[in-house]
Amino acid sequence: MNTVFSVNERAKELQEVSSEKVDLLVIGGGITGAGIALDAQSRGLNTVLIEMQDFAAGTSSRSTKLVHGGLRYLKQLEFGIVAETGTERAIVYENAPHVTKPEWMLLPIVKGGTYGKLASSIGIWIYDLLAGVKRNERRKMLNLDQTREKEPLLREGNLKGSGYYVEYRTDDSRLTLEVMKKASEYGARAFNYVKAEGLIYDNGKLVGVKAIDLLTNKKFDIYAKKIVNATGPWVDELREQDGSKKGKYLHWTKGVHIVVDQKRFPLGQAVYFDTHDKRMVFAIPRDGKTYIGTTDTDFHADLTHPRMTKEDRDYIIAATNHMFPSVDLTAEDVESSWAGVRPLIHEEGKSPSEISRKDEIFHSESGLITIAGGKLTGYRKMAERVVDLVGSELEQEEGRSFKGCHTEKMVLSGGDLGGSNGYKAFIEGKIELGVQLGLSRDAASRLANRYGSNIDQVYEMITKGDQEAKKYNLSSEVYGALAYGMAYEMVATPVDFFIRRTGSLLFDIAWVREWKELVLQYMKEQLNWDEQTTEYHMKNLEQEIKYATEAL
Repeated sequence: MNTVFSVNERAKELQEVSSEKVDLLVIGGGITGAGIALDAQSRGLNTVLIEMQDFAAGTSSRSTKLVHGGLRYLKQLEFGIVAETGTERAIVYENAPHVTKPEWMLLPIVKGGTYGKLASSIGIWIYDLLAGVKRNERRKMLNLDQTREKEPLLREGNLKGSGYYVEYRTDDSRLTLEVMKKASEYGARAFNYVKAEGLIYDNGKLVGVKAIDLLTNKKFDIYAKKIVNATGPWVDELREQDGSKKGKYLHWTKGVHIVVDQKRFPLGQAVYFDTHDKRMVFAIPRDGKTYIGTTDTDFHADLTHPRMTKEDRDYIIAATNHMFPSVDLTAEDVESSWAGVRPLIHEEGKSPSEISRKDEIFHSESGLITIAGGKLTGYRKMAERVVDLVGSELEQEEGRSFKGCHTEKMVLSGGDLGGSNGYKAFIEGKIELGVQLGLSRDAASRLANRYGSNIDQVYEMITKGDQEAKKYNLSSEVYGALAYGMAYEMVATPVDFFIRRTGSLLFDIAWVREWKELVLQYMKEQLNWDEQTTEYHMKNLEQEIKYATEAL
């Protein structure tokens, strides 16, 4: 059973969902919820997912965009997390090589710094061992000259050498989306902009939710045998509604990243470096930009729109200028930014950076299952633990039997290109095909790398929609991404398209400004928006541009 993951089919499918009782309702459409929906549906549970914003709009689009092996957790002696995240990132890489790529990371060894030469060498060696790092990706220790050669911009003086090890860079939003699309292929039904406004009980047992479609303001009920709260920073809100917020609770911290042009910060090599206050920060080159972060501060403001403050921005700039003094960044160099909220499980007396990233399942008397904490990298194992619990309960209650978890070898949507070994040749072939279709090499490269094995559908839309693209004055690249996004990726608003489907509001804000009116016009006509709705979506996009480019 393959459901249609299209904005045009959304209303019809929502109506169907409101007239039946499903096995599992997942509330929350970030990476954790997406992982649960895929695992559950692929094991035979009839699953529905609702998300009050767009998919990945919360923490899952606001990370450092690394599938961590977890080097920092060695410092906290959390060996289990290092081992699990190392194994899991290798699985993600094989199952979705188009959204996950190895990124060699330089760890400068500085006199008086957090990591000395011996500690770095032993630490990264243990990390390689625990994380099951491939032989050709194991750490190397570099001397001072080799380190300078790798990254000439590094501060001299106290620099002694470096560790050189592999992290994996990802597009967090698109990873979430490819998991969600795979769940949809199995028959799961997932809806963005649907909010759980209230909980429905029968004799004290949770049996459903009162939901509202925020795009149409239609209200309806969804009934389910099991309900999972995977709402990330919002899990305690739902637990409060359920009357089950007892004992442990969430501790929110905020992480901010800034983006500058490579012309201003021509970083040739990703670097993981010390700050003056003994924290660690990443600087990573990506698509002609360099992004730097993250901060780690307690957070008590609006969960839906966390913002970069002047203090956040200045902290990152100061840390950057200290490690790369010749760059001399200023506030004017910051082209874009993003801020994310980490939903950590509170631990008394610990600073934000010291709190564990472990996940935990809470099970209330009403039957609500909550998954809290955790990390992007561990999403698949978190999903497995939740679905094991849901499946065992349904087996006891109904005598049904379900398959075990088999997502380990499951290629995600867009990842069907011969694993990591076949990726390069596949993409090169598709870039050539794009050039033959009339795309520039750069545009074909962007599309092929973004969509992986789904690129043929994008190219087909570009070919068939040639006249339509001309009618709306859209380039082939913009038209292909937008038409595909609406037909196969539930793009419901311009913000969905510019932030989470293309990442352009973060990494190419000039492109957003160039195309925003034409994209809005196309969506207006395709989705039959009136003037009021169109104006609302334009205001929302302008607000997101402001949030990304201006500090509080």
